[in-house]
Amino acid sequence: MEFMPLIMFLAVCAVLMLGYPVAFTLSGVALMFALIGTLTGQFDTAFLEALPNRLFGIMGNQILIAVPLFVFMGVMLEKSRIAENLLKTMGGLFGGLRGGLAISVILVGMLLAASTGIIGATVVTMGLITLPTMLKNRYSPSLATGTICATGTLGQIIPPSMALILLADVLSSAYQQAQLKMGIFSPETISVADLFMGALIPGLLLVIGYMVYVLILAWLKPETAPAMEKSDDTVTALDAIKQMAPPLLLIIAVLGSILSGIATPTEAAGVGAVGATLLAWFNGSLNWHQLKETTQSTLNVTSMVFLIFFGAAIFSLVFRGYGGDELVEQMFEDMPGGVIGATLVVMVVIFLLGFILDFIEITFVVVPIVAPVLLAMGLDPVWLGIMIAINLQTSFLTPPFGFALFYLRGVAGDSVSSMDIYKGVMPFIIIQLLVLIILAVFPGLATWLPDLIYN
Repeated sequence: MEFMPLIMFLAVCAVLMLGYPVAFTLSGVALMFALIGTLTGQFDTAFLEALPNRLFGIMGNQILIAVPLFVFMGVMLEKSRIAENLLKTMGGLFGGLRGGLAISVILVGMLLAASTGIIGATVVTMGLITLPTMLKNRYSPSLATGTICATGTLGQIIPPSMALILLADVLSSAYQQAQLKMGIFSPETISVADLFMGALIPGLLLVIGYMVYVLILAWLKPETAPAMEKSDDTVTALDAIKQMAPPLLLIIAVLGSILSGIATPTEAAGVGAVGATLLAWFNGSLNWHQLKETTQSTLNVTSMVFLIFFGAAIFSLVFRGYGGDELVEQMFEDMPGGVIGATLVVMVVIFLLGFILDFIEITFVVVPIVAPVLLAMGLDPVWLGIMIAINLQTSFLTPPFGFALFYLRGVAGDSVSSMDIYKGVMPFIIIQLLVLIILAVFPGLATWLPDLIYN
């Protein structure tokens, strides 16, 4: 029975692979194991008595109010055609260079990531707008699809990212648990702003890595990324600045207010939601139908996230009731290599789980189990959070179940094959793993800015 927590974790993974909803899988499997444990005398039902307080704490969490506001902001921007105008302008500006069209996609994807943070919307938007243009200009199908998929996932790491908000909440709880185990009874916390600040440099490294790869490939194999044919419509740097100014101002207003401490993430998310609505209005694309669709999408995503929170709370209580936290702690302590070995194993496990599970599932199932133990071993919470975030980013790209691959497959039609998409994302997965290794060797890349700004 001592391995019951491990069996329960494997059962959750198996049921998720069958396609059942995450929230109901977490809660259903946990309650089933609680029932088995109660009937066999191996589980104390007193653990479930803490559930009402857990659920009340989730609903009263001020940070989580930022989730629906950021989702609203992202969906509104996606429907306001700002991305379409940006891509056309940047493509006209850089398209005359070899690989210039792909560079435009990466730059616009970076801006969309910093203004929407919604990966599905970014991949679909860029797939619909730029994939036909890239193929028409004789780009390699694998390079075109790989660039779009990888750039679309930047919303996972570049703030304001919903993934970072969720990670910050999970890691904050784990960090407090770790400090209490270490005998620190006035524990410190980590905030969303800490992770946002820590993600800036690694996010920029990924963007630079993508662009370097595209430029090298365009230089070595010009036929894969040729220059665009000259058009009668010339695009100047001033045109690009005019198109970039509105989303940049919104990014500065949202991120700047959070990172400077002027506003909380929730308040800044409210500013972003209002700002995105105003941009859509100025762009002439705001109407009642769009507003209705945006609010419905926001409600759907928010309901899904909070249901997963509830399911994860039930799973966590049952897991601990079986002594799962002590089992994981013992496994890590017995692992060769100490904290380095334990961290390496966790990163490999998260990477492999990314082949079959979504980032939300990994965030709520795996991170609460391993993070308290790793943090109690002395790891910096911001560094660990950014490492996990970049690792989870690969879950959107890794075949066969990478969500970015499905998003692009759905809008690409017969113009490209699934094998083209799989081949195209492989170099970008390698770039992400290289950034992960660099971050492991130089942890200051994630911790320097938060330490400098927030001491």
